[in-house]
Amino acid sequence: MKSFITDVFFDLDHTLWDFEKNSALTFRKIFLDNSINIELAGFLEVYIPKNLEYWKLYREEKITKEKLRFFRLKDTFDILGCVVNDETIYKLADEYIENLPQNNFLLNGTLEILNYLKPNYHLHIITNGFEEVQKSKLNNSQIDHYFTHVINSEMAGVKKPNPVIFELALNKACVPAQQTVMIGDSFEEDIIGAKNMGMNAIHFNTKNEAPHNQSIVINSLLEIKHYL
Repeated sequence: MKSFITDVFFDLDHTLWDFEKNSALTFRKIFLDNSINIELAGFLEVYIPKNLEYWKLYREEKITKEKLRFFRLKDTFDILGCVVNDETIYKLADEYIENLPQNNFLLNGTLEILNYLKPNYHLHIITNGFEEVQKSKLNNSQIDHYFTHVINSEMAGVKKPNPVIFELALNKACVPAQQTVMIGDSFEEDIIGAKNMGMNAIHFNTKNEAPHNQSIVINSLLEIKHYL
C-alpha cells in the first residue's frame, strides 16, 4: 500500500483520542460537582450503548444534536431508576461537552504512529464529532499540529458515511481518492464510507466488530507500520 499513498485520513474518537477513558473522567467530575449520587461503572454500562444508539439516530438525521445530548442521559437515568429532573439533565449535558476536552488521554501508540507517518504523508482528520469539541480535543491533547486539514460533520453538513464529507475532505486535501487511506474504528462510518468514495481503508477494530474482508483490519495503531 505504501508505494502509492500520499495522504492519510484518521478518525479521532476511539481511533486516536481515548474517548471512553476521557468520557468516564468527565462524568466522574460533573456528577461530583452536581451531587449526582450514582455508581459510575453501573452508569457507564448503560450509558455507553445508549450513547451509540442515539449517535446512530443523529448520524441518520433522525434527531437533533440537542436531543442526542439530552436523551442519552435521560434514558440512562430512567433505566437505572435514578431520579434527575430535566433542568439538571440539561445542565449535565452542557457541562459534559464543556469538560470533555479537558481530559486528553490518547490511545496507546498514537504519538508513535503520528511521528512515524508525519515525515512521509499528509495527515488529516475526518470526524463526526461536534466542531467546537473536536477542535479543543486536538488542541488540548497537543496533536493538532500533525494534521493539515480537520474535516468535521458540522462543517460538511452531513456525517460519515455520507460521501459528501469524504468528498469535502478529498477536495480540501487536493488528492485523488486512490492515493489516500482512511483509518478509523467504525466499520460503517469509516471503512464503508471511505471505500464507497474509492479510498483505501484500514479498520482499527477497537470495538470488536464482526470480522470482514472489506479492508485491512488492525488491533493496534502500531500495526499501521506494516502497511504504510
